[in-house]
Amino acid sequence: MPELRIDPVRQRSVIIAVERARRPKDYQIPEEEKHLHVCPFCYGSEDRTPPEVFAIRPPGSAPDTSGWRVRVTPNKFPALRVEGELQREGVGLFDRMTGIGAHEVVIENPDHDRSLGDLSVEEIRDVLLAYRERIRDLRRDKRFRYILVFKNHRAAAGASISHSHSQIIATPVTPSVVIQELRAAQEHYLKKERCIFCDIIKQELAIGKRVVKADGNYMLWTPFASSFPFETWLFPMRHNHDFACLSEDDLLVLAQAMKDMLLRIKLTLNDPPYNFVLHTCPSLTPRPGKPHYWGTIENDYHWHLELVPRLTKIAGFEWGTGFYINPTPPEVAAEELRDIQIEL
Repeated sequence: MPELRIDPVRQRSVIIAVERARRPKDYQIPEEEKHLHVCPFCYGSEDRTPPEVFAIRPPGSAPDTSGWRVRVTPNKFPALRVEGELQREGVGLFDRMTGIGAHEVVIENPDHDRSLGDLSVEEIRDVLLAYRERIRDLRRDKRFRYILVFKNHRAAAGASISHSHSQIIATPVTPSVVIQELRAAQEHYLKKERCIFCDIIKQELAIGKRVVKADGNYMLWTPFASSFPFETWLFPMRHNHDFACLSEDDLLVLAQAMKDMLLRIKLTLNDPPYNFVLHTCPSLTPRPGKPHYWGTIENDYHWHLELVPRLTKIAGFEWGTGFYINPTPPEVAAEELRDIQIEL
């Protein structure tokens, strides 16, 4: 019998289609097309990107030259542009504003054929350090309300260049998906004086069916109302509202948990296309007329990573209803991911 499940954070409805239940081998992973071209992200091609805004490279080496370990540059074709003034206006019943923001590319390593999960724990820590530093820097711009870090792995997930990279976009508004999370977290805290994410962690550890791994630092799990098959979330088990607050030692521990997550997805599903997003707190710069906006956020929000393998497509029913159909129950997905033997 199918089940209709409700996500308590997003208020999203999901149909767990148990009668269509699918295992990893039942998903057809599209073959990646190979394109022969000069990669702008490889050593020697630094002049093919905009000048770097951050890099981890040997001391004394010149910017925009080879030798770097991680490199961050503005996107050559940005969705939003950093230049200009933020202006808002009404157009009848509608609203619009200038497309102010920032759009950056994090080139995760110089090797064209190594994906993020293939990197060492220390190399992944360097990528996370780049995320942290760019979030901190972009937050200094008072025009930006939210900084989103995300990754598109393989062309079927939206990657236009096969060299492993992730992206950072700063937006002048807080995205609606994040606002829903923030509101749900705040409402839960105001009623119960507890973080909803901490409550979820405690409950899921007690149940155990959807927990893939929990090591005392991070919990990897498949959400009760997973919108997509093998959707996995990574939570810090210690309450923390802001990824940008992590120390380098914290980032090293997170890097180990991330490598474990990425390898489990890769080995279970034969290196599928996937997207992951980092959800952390928005900019806490006071807004005119809203001096206490997100005033409880340090207590009620909990940063986390969400990873979605691109195994199914959104069709008419999903667009028309906002419901999602997931043919792999999260309990089955967790079992499959747990059974994979990982060597870090």
